[in-house]
Amino acid sequence: MRGAGRRGSGEAPARIPRRRTGLRLTAAASVAAACAAALLATAGPASASQFFGGTLHPGEQRCVQQYASYQVRADGKATGQGAKFKLQYNGVTVPGTGSPGLVTNWAADLRTAWGTFPGAGYYTACATNNGTADTNVRLELKTDGEVF
Repeated sequence: MRGAGRRGSGEAPARIPRRRTGLRLTAAASVAAACAAALLATAGPASASQFFGGTLHPGEQRCVQQYASYQVRADGKATGQGAKFKLQYNGVTVPGTGSPGLVTNWAADLRTAWGTFPGAGYYTACATNNGTADTNVRLELKTDGEVF
């Protein structure tokens, strides 16, 4: 039989293996799904750092709150005369975290590894304008995996 195989050889044509694109896509999707499931299984409670940025008039206060399991960090900045900052744990100011008065830069860092973290619960960072003029404030509260 001529033309069935190689020209003039009389052999059957060699089979070229077909690519199994569908099988590869299915395998890739399975691996991606398994990775996503593993990430979700190991994830802790969802959280995102809390932030306030804006103008405080004299006498005004703004606070941000977030739950922390093992560490918390608060940062504050203010313009002009500054602002008074503090960090509270379950509604009570943590000793040593309040600013001494009006300041333009402030931070409080409480970590289990350092022995300064009071315990799991809700933490609130506040900025108060005790001055006589408006001040622009940036206040950020990070907890647990957000703290580096």
